[in-house]
Amino acid sequence: MNPFKTFAATIFTSSAPKEKMELQSLYEIKINSLKGTPINLKDFEGKHILFVNVASKCGFTSQYSQLQELQDSFKNKVVVIGLPCNQFGGQEPGSAAEIETFCEVNYGVKFLLTEKINVKGKEQHPLYRWLTKKAVNGLKNSTVKWNFQKYLVDAKGNLIDYYFSNTSPIGSKITQHLKN
Repeated sequence: MNPFKTFAATIFTSSAPKEKMELQSLYEIKINSLKGTPINLKDFEGKHILFVNVASKCGFTSQYSQLQELQDSFKNKVVVIGLPCNQFGGQEPGSAAEIETFCEVNYGVKFLLTEKINVKGKEQHPLYRWLTKKAVNGLKNSTVKWNFQKYLVDAKGNLIDYYFSNTSPIGSKITQHLKN
């Protein structure tokens, strides 16, 4: 046996444990509403879901109105779910009650808002693990870059695509998937 090959194999073979990920159904993921009640994502099977990490003090906050318009315009085809997150510039510092009041009073938000979550890092919520990891969603990897990044899932719970913050919720990149 060649000692160099054994040495090289030892150096270049990682013995670090690898995170095991398997395809998972979106509908199995658990998350709570802003009021703390469990949300059953399976209740939305048959409709597209647009997941958006939201923040009240962001330059894109005005998209709340467009998100509500999207849900109102395509109410039989899409559910908008806003996920408050304070990981980008500390732009969602409020409590659940403050977030709810801000969204209702300033933007007329009636769509579903979840508990405040982390969308990246060690404490990443399982929903965002699903949205951002190809090994789990079966389509592609992504990284959440900023507030108001959007993830669109089809009526069967399959990831369609993601859209950066500057993509309008009522623009054709998203609405083309809802017009069939």
